[in-house]
Amino acid sequence: MNVDKSECNCAQTNLSNENLKQEIIRLKKEKNAVILGHFYQRDEIQDVADYIGDSLALAQIAEKIEQPLIIMCGVHFMAETTKILCPDKKVLIPDTEAGCSLADSCPAKELAEFKKAHPDHKVISYVNTTAAVKALTDVVVTSSNARQIVESFPADTKLIFGPDRNLGGYINSITGRDMLLWNGSCHVHEQFSLDKLVELKQQYPDAKVLVHPECPRQIVMMADNVGSTAALLNYSKSSDAKRFIVVTESGILHQMRQASPDKEFIPAPPMQSNCGCNDCNYMKMITLEKLLVCLRDEINEVNVDAEIAEEARKPIKRMLEISASLGL
Repeated sequence: MNVDKSECNCAQTNLSNENLKQEIIRLKKEKNAVILGHFYQRDEIQDVADYIGDSLALAQIAEKIEQPLIIMCGVHFMAETTKILCPDKKVLIPDTEAGCSLADSCPAKELAEFKKAHPDHKVISYVNTTAAVKALTDVVVTSSNARQIVESFPADTKLIFGPDRNLGGYINSITGRDMLLWNGSCHVHEQFSLDKLVELKQQYPDAKVLVHPECPRQIVMMADNVGSTAALLNYSKSSDAKRFIVVTESGILHQMRQASPDKEFIPAPPMQSNCGCNDCNYMKMITLEKLLVCLRDEINEVNVDAEIAEEARKPIKRMLEISASLGL
């Protein structure tokens, strides 16, 4: 999937950001709609969302939504998950091209063949997958609950973990498991530069290094704290440290800075860039203008094949049930 962040696939509105926000808020009330936003969205999208969170939180919220119209400001697999959990709701996404490199790395047909080759294994799939992949899965996980869900299986259970090899490898390392890992990765977390991170740490020796487990092992080894996006945010709030180097997608910095305005948050840079931030091209495809047009015209509805949705709902619900039982 090719992405050009400079292009807009919707009609132009010619409104300022503040006017766009006000019009979105007005339409949201008029249409009895709910806007869900991921932590990696643009700051201004987070500002107009009704709920902000990581994949686990957004799934937990989606289950409880009563309004008939949901706009998912995230990537396509998130909108699919929302539709699977809310089959009677109308689910929209502001840009249908907002995909996910991690989901793309695990086609359902290839996973089905891999599963057949290992019939004695249970399949654990990261939430960053298509509905068709979830339908082949025993239980879904997020980075917030992967360790706990893996450990909920007996120690001798043979497991396939996909598609993120970095997250799977990290979970293997902290649980002592030997899961078979699918060879996929996130284009954002794979691109962090170890050399640049070392330089930042030398420049700011007092800074705590916060790392997402989707990063390669050599980056994770630099961390003071490893965790999901929500876990990193919570750590930054509770820590006595006043400076943090943040090694995940830069959208989370908005929430960190709002929660702790007296602290400094430094984004870790990618390898091939002069920019100090490491952005997800897909997440940043969602703009206020696209959100407004999507909400106003109720376009870009997301639907999931009924048979696939029925099968995919089972591992998602199992994840939510285990998470609730563990207080996650």
